Amino acid sequence: MLESDLPGAPNPKTKDKKARERGWGEVYFSSYYEILALCEENLNAAFDGGNMETYLRRYVSEVSPEKWKATKTPSLNELNEKIIRNIVKGCWFPVHAMGYNWLKGNSVSGTIIADRIKNIIKQYQDQGFECEKVILVTHSMGGLVARAAIHPEMGNIKDKVLGIVHGVMPAIGAGTAYKRVRCGFEGSGIPVRVLGNTGPKVTAVLANAQGGLELLPSQAYGNNWLQVTQHGKNVKSLPEKGDPYEEIYKVRNKWYGLLREDWINPAHIFGAGFKRTCALLDRAKDFHNSIESTYHDQSYAHYGADSNRMAWHKVIWDIDKNANVNSIDRLTIIEDDEKGKLQMLDPALPNTKNKSPPNFSIKLLDAADPGDQTVPLHSADAQLRSGKFKGIFRQTGYEHQSSYGDPAVLAATLYSLLQIAATMKWSKK
Repeated sequence: MLESDLPGAPNPKTKDKKARERGWGEVYFSSYYEILALCEENLNAAFDGGNMETYLRRYVSEVSPEKWKATKTPSLNELNEKIIRNIVKGCWFPVHAMGYNWLKGNSVSGTIIADRIKNIIKQYQDQGFECEKVILVTHSMGGLVARAAIHPEMGNIKDKVLGIVHGVMPAIGAGTAYKRVRCGFEGSGIPVRVLGNTGPKVTAVLANAQGGLELLPSQAYGNNWLQVTQHGKNVKSLPEKGDPYEEIYKVRNKWYGLLREDWINPAHIFGAGFKRTCALLDRAKDFHNSIESTYHDQSYAHYGADSNRMAWHKVIWDIDKNANVNSIDRLTIIEDDEKGKLQMLDPALPNTKNKSPPNFSIKLLDAADPGDQTVPLHSADAQLRSGKFKGIFRQTGYEHQSSYGDPAVLAATLYSLLQIAATMKWSKK
């Protein structure tokens, strides 16, 4: 366990220094400390004086995985004291954390993480340990990074990864990303102000960051998730041909497109702009298609399926019911409040009595699909639909960023880690 060395030990280290050496300071501590500490304690001190640790006894051993909202298919078996004892016997599970630059493409991040993992394995081997594999625990975009790390044309370390536990991963993107580029992050407080509470603030960052663009719905997300409605009726849906990059993200001079071009490069930096963003979108598309079916053979997942934590699976622009609209595609934005309310003009309507056509409003509707307030269930469930997972936990009661503070997530994660560790076959045995 992470404890300070005793006085007089050779090259003594405090527990804080040990934690920093393992990367615990690289990640958002308030979101991840609890899972880091829980794994460190329960995997390395599962038994004390022959007795099972309290947390394992209460939440994991002889507890049905269904208590933590495991799906019936794939089926999961209970763990018991004998099984857990055999899993941890003679093993040390040092817990490392790895941050990454989320602005970079996930392929780049996955390759960097893969190299770091190889170095960690070598470090322990040089110290005389039989270190052969690691288990990865991810959160959100980190799931895409982990899939890149095991991809043969990216990180290529599948042979060094025993399994992966994915938490709240936008497996095929999220309509929320489109919403935030156009309308900013929802909510209030310092985090929202830092990330951007209006469309221009978010666009200036994400339109220039391949990693951020890789959070957008991929081709696997399906058709008809971006909609325009009036009087409760759908009057336009995109994509129609299965390619949101060409039909939504890269279209020009369409009010419903992803990009407001005047928001992309507010600093007027040479080389930045619509053309460069399209090049980043092309790379994002290639990445999405490359990892679409890439999952580790020993994969587990937990994510929000909460009808009280709505997220944007479908993104809907709703036209004022009193508006007279002749051509959806030719509508012109007169005013944009940068948070999802537009004043529009339809130039296709004829002028009357020397007056311009009347303007009207369009607003982006609130999220209305189950999820965790960020990742819609539709995207997270792509993991279940893949048929490649050993266990899936569809849960309720938590918000996306704070998922690893939820008791059901913590229990499901520790259960999954033990199930993965049980599959280890040492090469020297």
